[in-house]
Amino acid sequence: MERLIAIIGPTAVGKTKISIDLAKMLNTEIISGDSMLVYKNMDVGTAKPTLAERNGIIHHMVDILDPSQEFSVADFQEIASKHITDINLRGKLPILAGGTGLYVKSLLEGYKFNSTSASTELRGKYEALAAEMGNAYVHSLLAEVDPDNAARLHPNDLRRVIRALEVYYCSGIAFQQSKEATHDSELIYDALVIGLTMERSQLYQRINHRVDLMISQGLVDEVAELLKAGVSPIAQSMKGIGYKEIISYLKGDVDLHTATEKIKQATRHFAKRQLTWYRKMKYIVWFDVGEFSCYDDMMESFYKCIAGKFCIKSKQ
Repeated sequence: MERLIAIIGPTAVGKTKISIDLAKMLNTEIISGDSMLVYKNMDVGTAKPTLAERNGIIHHMVDILDPSQEFSVADFQEIASKHITDINLRGKLPILAGGTGLYVKSLLEGYKFNSTSASTELRGKYEALAAEMGNAYVHSLLAEVDPDNAARLHPNDLRRVIRALEVYYCSGIAFQQSKEATHDSELIYDALVIGLTMERSQLYQRINHRVDLMISQGLVDEVAELLKAGVSPIAQSMKGIGYKEIISYLKGDVDLHTATEKIKQATRHFAKRQLTWYRKMKYIVWFDVGEFSCYDDMMESFYKCIAGKFCIKSKQ
């Protein structure tokens, strides 16, 4: 069975630096599990680690698509699993860093996604309903037939809400139930899944600070350049938190302060949903990063946990 370390947790908890430092200690490579880091030229709003921050560590699944391209959980699973195999074959222990809840879960548990063809008729029907009745109404239709998926998806994530409805009505089963019938939460890898958490008020402070930093680092200019380059404001990538709010600012719908506060609020809500999602994954080994006296002690604890799982005798 192929080996894998996963470092997951809510946004802004510190996964990026921890993953890079662990990869350095283990002489290995990182596979990004973030659905937004795949896009080129979307750096500030995604908190993408710079080349300097990557500290020479190879990062897979970063900057592999143009912002106009779409990317699905099935695409992620297919590409990431190939990287895991390749890194294992080279005698290294890959680290899956961060990520979108469904993306990580689908990879670790080997979801078999339904190959249902897209229904143009159904999609058009629900897009028309959204335009007439609002996104929340279409989301409520999903909640009636697939409450688990509806709870995971934000009402304004219209593309994924409609796709879930398509799959349900074309196949008769919920999207997540397209997973092959196996034991619940059964991992297909010899994996250690480390979950990072911290006291909520501290996490929210970090989120707010990071958003302010994004604004000062040029998020507005980044979004403006993407639009100028021809990326559609309704592209999948531009619906990410931070991008859609700045688009509203650039259109003159809100002022910059309001847009910034909306990004903070959306990010805090996202972090809360992430934690709710991850709590269902019973195999996660949780660490409260606020309980360590210093960063080095925390890293030593992670290393010991990894060494114990994979019988690593000494630091490389």
